[in-house]
Parts: sequence; structure tokens; C-alpha cells
Amino acid sequence: MKSRLAKTLHAFLERRFPERRLFLRSDTETRFIRLKPETQLIAWSGCIVVVAWTIIATAILLMDSIGAGNFRAQAQRDQLTYEQRLNALSTERDARALEALAAQERFNSALQQISIMQTELLATEEKRRELETGLEAVQATLRDTIRAREEARAQVAALVAENDDDTGAAITDEAASTVNLLADALAETAAERDQIASNAEFAVEHAQEMELELRLLQERNDQIFRQLEEAMLVSVEPLDEMFRAAGMNPDNLINQVRRGYSGQGGPLTPLQFSTRGGEPDPDALRANAILTAMDRINLYRIAAEKAPFSIPVKSNFRYTSGFGPRWGRMHNGTDFAGPIGTPIYATADGVVTHAGWASGYGRLIKIRHDFGIETRYAHLNAMDVQVGQRVSRGERIGAMGNSGRSTGPHLHYEVRVGGTPVNPMIYIRAGQNVF
Repeated sequence: MKSRLAKTLHAFLERRFPERRLFLRSDTETRFIRLKPETQLIAWSGCIVVVAWTIIATAILLMDSIGAGNFRAQAQRDQLTYEQRLNALSTERDARALEALAAQERFNSALQQISIMQTELLATEEKRRELETGLEAVQATLRDTIRAREEARAQVAALVAENDDDTGAAITDEAASTVNLLADALAETAAERDQIASNAEFAVEHAQEMELELRLLQERNDQIFRQLEEAMLVSVEPLDEMFRAAGMNPDNLINQVRRGYSGQGGPLTPLQFSTRGGEPDPDALRANAILTAMDRINLYRIAAEKAPFSIPVKSNFRYTSGFGPRWGRMHNGTDFAGPIGTPIYATADGVVTHAGWASGYGRLIKIRHDFGIETRYAHLNAMDVQVGQRVSRGERIGAMGNSGRSTGPHLHYEVRVGGTPVNPMIYIRAGQNVF
């Protein structure tokens, strides 16, 4: 059965591929090579396979070239959009900074006006109290004078009734002189009383005017307070949420920065409006709350300068893998694909704690930053730093490669807070959109 099948197959091949002879001639002899049908079939199949592989490889290369061109075009468009967005954010940030500066200047001017008005109001109140005290003293003196005059008149009348006419006349003249003297003193006292009353009335009217001006100023000041409080609220809450999403406690972060910058003085000194001592008034409490918020924003700015808000790749690249589960395992970083040798930069100030080979990471650089933050740069082709070296944000530390467990040239970038991996895009987007 097998021999019959072989004969049938051989006959089929002879019809398709008849036996051929390949003659090879030299000067002295002639040789030939017999090409059996099976040999021709193998050669023909090999040629078909080679041609098919050439066509498939050419198609793959063309598709890859077209795809790479599309990726480059997309990367250029993304970069242009990113630069435009960054410019718009920078312009908006500058405008907000100018508005905040103008608002702070208006706030300081209002505070100075309030202080002046309070000083004037206190002086007016003191003057009014002095005038009221003087008026009471004059009124008491006037009452005593009137009572003395009445007593003198009664005494004169009694003396006139008791004594004879001559003596009475003399006494009457003396009493009349005394009465006239008392009357003159009484008139002077009354005039002084009227003047003091007029001054007191003027002081009261002036105090009322000052109170009205102070109330209007307080209303304007309250409006400025509300605008500043709203601005602080809009500015502080996104920062709190951002740092909380990055795995950091905002209060602990602020305390760490404050401990590192605990020098005395500065522009954000708490205010005291009380002119008589004691507890601060509501305006002082609101002003101190605003200054606290401004101080918090300033501390956030300092923290942002030390946190990895920069991007490690500045040349053309594309995102190939993000933070999260991948292929049934946790991917603890973000991948940036690009050509081998693409410069890699530190995303924040820090100290290099590792610069060498690390299993699946390949060539790996670890940098320790403030606030318990660590960044990792893996699969590098070259490393330009050493362990213990201090680096600055934007400083070149290596070059992109394909070392370790990698499917192509890319940078595996990680951010860890307290040893726990967090999404690096939180910091990168914050650096682009917030700061």
C-alpha cells in the first residue's frame, strides 16, 4: 500500500516537475546534476517561502514606518498642544499673580486707613469725654455759684431788716458790690459753659461723621476681605486635593516645610488691630486667616520646588503604558518610549541612592527627595550620575535604553511616597496645570 502511494505521488510529481539535468562543463570534462521531482518540489517550495517572507517583511516594515510617521506626527501635535497649553497656563498664572499682588496692595492700604481712622476715632472719643467732664465741672461750679448768690441775697435782706438805716445802707452797698461780683463770675461761668457745650456738640457731630466714614471703610474692607477669602479658597483647596491624591498628608507636608523654613520675620506676620489690648477684633481674625492661607500657598510653592513635578523626558516621546494593572500584574510606573540615547532628566532636587543594574529594571537610577519621596528611572542605556551625588531638577542623569526586562527602548519612571508607588502622572499633570 505504501509503495503504491509513493509511486502515485512520484508519478504526480513527474507530471508537474519532470526530471531535469543540470550540465556543468569545464575545459576537460562535462558533468551533470540530476534534479529529481522531489528536489524540484523542495526548491520550488523554498523559493515560495522566501518570496512570501520578503513580501510579509516588506509589508511589516512599511506599516511600521507609516505607524512611526503617524506617531511622530501625533507626538509633534501633542507637543505643540502641550506648549500652547503651557503658555496659556503661564499667562493665566502671571495674571492671577498680578491680581493677587494688586489685591494685597489694596488690602494693605485698607488696613492702613482703618488704623488711621481708629486712631482718629479714639482721639475724638477722648476729647469728647474730656469736654463732657469739663462741662459737668462747669455745671457744678455754676450751681454752687447760684446757690452762693442766693445765700448772699438772703443774708443781705436779713441785715437790712435788722440794722438801722445808715448801717443798713453801708451794708447794702457792700452786699450790692458782692452781688455784682458774683453776678459777673456767674456770667463768665455761663459763657464758659456755653462754649464748652458748643465744643462738646461739635465733637459729637465730628465723632458721628467719623463713625460713618469708619462704617463705610469697614464695608469696603469687608468686600476686600471676601474677595481675598474666595481667592484663597480657590487657590488652596486644589493644592490640598492634589497633594492628598499624591499620597501625602497636606498638613504634615506643610509642617515639614515650615520646620525647614522657620526663620523669624517675613512679610506674613500676624496682625493685631486692638488698640486697647485684649483679644483681636473680627477684622484681625479674618486678616490673620487670609495671611495663614497665603502662608500655606507659599509653603506649597516651596514644597512644589522640591517635589518631582517635572517630566523626565523633554524630547519627542510617546506614552506606551500607564500606572496600574497590566498583564495580570501591577505596573508601578509610567513608560515613555523613544529612541535609544534620549536624554533623561531628574524631576526634582535630590540625592542619588542607587545607580547600577537591578534585575528586571536593567540599569536603574534611584533619587531620594524631600518629604519621603523617591523617583526611579529604569531600562537606561547609560547613567551619568553616581551614588551619593546631589542632583538638581532638570539635570541630565542618563540616557534611554532597552536594558533589563524590556520589549523596546523606553523609560520606566516611578514615584514612591514612603515606599508606596503612586501614579507619576499626578505629579506631572500638577506641574503642567497647577504650577
